Amino acid sequence: MSSGRKLVIVESPAKARTIANYLGDDYEVEASVGHIRDLPQPSELPADMKKGPYGKFAVDVEDGFTPYYDIYPDKKKKVTELKRLLKDADELYLATDEDREGEAIAWHLLEALRPKVPVKRMVFHEITKEAIQRALENTRDLDERLVDAQETRRILDRLYGYEVSPVLWRKVRQGLSAGRVQSVATRLIVERERERMAFVPANYWDISATFTALSGADAGSSFNAKITQVDGQRVATGRDFNDAGELTAKNVAHLDESAAQELVSALDGHGGEVLSLETKPYTRRPAAPFTTSTLQQEASRKLRMSSKQTMRVAQTLYENGYITYMRTDSSALSTQAISAARRQAAELYGSEFVPDKPRHYASKAKGAQEAHEAIRPAGDSFRTPAQVANSLSGEQFKLYELIWKRTVASQMADARGSTATVRIQVAANGREAVFGASGTVITFRGFLAAYEEGRDTERYAEDGKGDARLPQMEQGDALAAADLAADGHTTSAPPRYTEASLVKALEERGIGRPSTYAATISTIQDRGYVHNRGQALVPSWLAFAVIRLLEDHFSQLIDYDFTAEMESDLDEIASGETDRTAWLTRFYFGGDAAENDGLKELVENLGEIDARDINTVEIGEGLFLRVGRYGPYIEDLSKPVEEGQNPPRASVPDDVAPDELTVEKARELIETQGDGDVALGTDPISGHQIVAKAGRFGPYVTEVIPEPELDEGMSAAAKKKAKAALPKPRTASLFKSQSLSTITLDDALRLLSLPRVVGVDPESDTEITAQNGRYGPYLKKGTDSRTIDSEEKLLTITLEEALEIYKQPKRGRGATASAPLRELGIDPTSEKPVVIKDGRFGPYVTDGTTNRTLPRDATVDNVTFEQAVELLAEKRAKGPVKRTTRASTAKKATTTKKATAAKTTATKAAATKSTTAKKTTTRKTAPKKAATDE
Repeated sequence: MSSGRKLVIVESPAKARTIANYLGDDYEVEASVGHIRDLPQPSELPADMKKGPYGKFAVDVEDGFTPYYDIYPDKKKKVTELKRLLKDADELYLATDEDREGEAIAWHLLEALRPKVPVKRMVFHEITKEAIQRALENTRDLDERLVDAQETRRILDRLYGYEVSPVLWRKVRQGLSAGRVQSVATRLIVERERERMAFVPANYWDISATFTALSGADAGSSFNAKITQVDGQRVATGRDFNDAGELTAKNVAHLDESAAQELVSALDGHGGEVLSLETKPYTRRPAAPFTTSTLQQEASRKLRMSSKQTMRVAQTLYENGYITYMRTDSSALSTQAISAARRQAAELYGSEFVPDKPRHYASKAKGAQEAHEAIRPAGDSFRTPAQVANSLSGEQFKLYELIWKRTVASQMADARGSTATVRIQVAANGREAVFGASGTVITFRGFLAAYEEGRDTERYAEDGKGDARLPQMEQGDALAAADLAADGHTTSAPPRYTEASLVKALEERGIGRPSTYAATISTIQDRGYVHNRGQALVPSWLAFAVIRLLEDHFSQLIDYDFTAEMESDLDEIASGETDRTAWLTRFYFGGDAAENDGLKELVENLGEIDARDINTVEIGEGLFLRVGRYGPYIEDLSKPVEEGQNPPRASVPDDVAPDELTVEKARELIETQGDGDVALGTDPISGHQIVAKAGRFGPYVTEVIPEPELDEGMSAAAKKKAKAALPKPRTASLFKSQSLSTITLDDALRLLSLPRVVGVDPESDTEITAQNGRYGPYLKKGTDSRTIDSEEKLLTITLEEALEIYKQPKRGRGATASAPLRELGIDPTSEKPVVIKDGRFGPYVTDGTTNRTLPRDATVDNVTFEQAVELLAEKRAKGPVKRTTRASTAKKATTTKKATAAKTTATKAAATKSTTAKKTTTRKTAPKKAATDE
């Protein structure tokens, strides 16, 4: 018999806990923990289906692209639990996110649970009490069109990945993947690197000077200006050169060093005259509230957070009721949000900072879902950053503050001021030059009082105008000139993409969805296609090979316009304008009406693919980069080699970016590495030859183990066994201070002696060793590791020094001992030096054994010795912090389990009574996250 309770299902446990606080006792809120079903791997299909129409993709492409879905093995218990809860409910509320993926999760739940009670779709954009109550009062039915669009996307990505990826496995490397969005994103990054590789720098010079007003209210005020014209011709800047280093602008003066210095000599000591002074009103409007894309871009610029990190933190803020839904391409705000932002701006900055009329923003993104709001603080009134500071972690607070500032600023008044541009003539010794300067004076800050949008690095930053305030001047005024100086410049290559600029580029082209960008970037990094160098995204040589193959044989699949059109088509499916089966048929099978060949035909008619050619990049002068099984290497074919001999080769270290691998660098690698080995000598103890090599992960030394003597009559298996019995050669990486050109036999033998036994701890009778690891040099005593501050100490550190290090408080991995901020004296209790250090959670006082974080009202400079001693005494008196151990947790769980044994048994009996769930044609996805098949 029904208990009258209502079951609400959301995606995440955190979201469930927050919503449960806003609902009464009549509601049971449970999390599905993301998706519960998906397309299984073909190998995971039931035996009777593997040879049928579902066997290749888990999708029947011959029968309307019907998918086969299976419940995740680790979600079967969850589905059973949801079914049990549903039996005691008289209504089911599906409260998953209101986007395509959330709608798909709700549909999968319906297919798996088969409820016999009324089902209501409950949607909201923020998790606040008011929003949840409104959602309960305004439920709707499941939107089948959104489900169709998401299912089409999932099937599309399966077809794309499963048809194209095996080609990469055969021709490039096992384990690679191709995807509708990830491959295009990789292509963008590779194409930018190709531009950098082909770039030829050009040199140009200009002249700067300091001018001083001689009259007027600002007499004596100085400002800087740069030359813009010489003898009637405009002076060339970086923008006037193409990427081949050629001057493309006509009728411009290209100053080289001698011409610039000659002009300085001619003009030096002569004053200038104001040719013109133009002043214009300056107005700047605030940026729109955040969408998913702009939030990722701004968090990257201002907080140095990756797209993945930004979305993870935003998800936490949303689930805990701090911000609205973080997957949106709309920049619109609700009426309540606009009122809240305007009200808060007036309270914090003054009524004059709020315009007379509210600002309304519309998304410029094609296919934007305007039903959603922009990302903003949750609630009908916003909590300020100060009000949430104590309840949020560091990165959560920073992101919330960024969102709050952007939202409030979006409803504030324009910044106003004036922009002045001055042109100054300097004539002397038959030469005439014109200098220019500009400056902006902000007379009313407006929204800038709250927030200013960041910008990506500009390629021609050196050509930009300054923002210094200019003194009052009039046409014809005389100016004093000083500090004339010629400055040399070199044009810069196109900047690499950062995560922020890549997201912007994808969005501008209409490729993918902003909600999937973080997952897309993570995927291409995990596949080894891209790695980070600071903020920049650097493609690997592996990415070059993959993109080369796709460009040569799947050009339409990585065409930017074609990929954007696919996204538009998916939007049309979501709006009911296009039939999904017909669209998938055209994509996969092609047809007379299709402008492009179908995917199936592309794969079946690939023809011969030269794997060696695909994996080769010409560097120049007979040098070629090969993408090999164990990494990239250089091959020199400029000179003939004897038959049976390999041409000179050299591995390419991972820290050499593609645009840095010039002909000169390639030859340097080959000369340094030779044939790959630098013979150092013979180990006097083992008798083995010691060689130094340049490997993929840097230079190293190793010993050469002699091949075993094999009888000609031995079988292949016996020979293999004999070789396998050889001892593994000792290997050690060179220190950072060492190089292949200077390493000696003695150096190599010392490196090969590592790990080195330093001694035995007399208290624990445990051996202490010095080792070099992935994160640098360290000491190891049992399971206790401590960082050493230099590699050289691995060979010299004594037992006494090691024991002293172990006396110090343990720090996090990779941390090194920091110098004290202050030394206060000797503690009367421990008789050890009391110092203040900078720690992970701020400054703290320590005597080497006891640590105590400084109180909030104390600073490093004002803490006295007496206060420090008192703080340490208080910490000792409290004793060690008691932590919950696994044993105590297990004991508690056992007690609880025994107390509820009867109820559990009854529940299991009820669950097993039902028939095994029938596998139906349904949709499945991974735990709530953007699909990585893209």
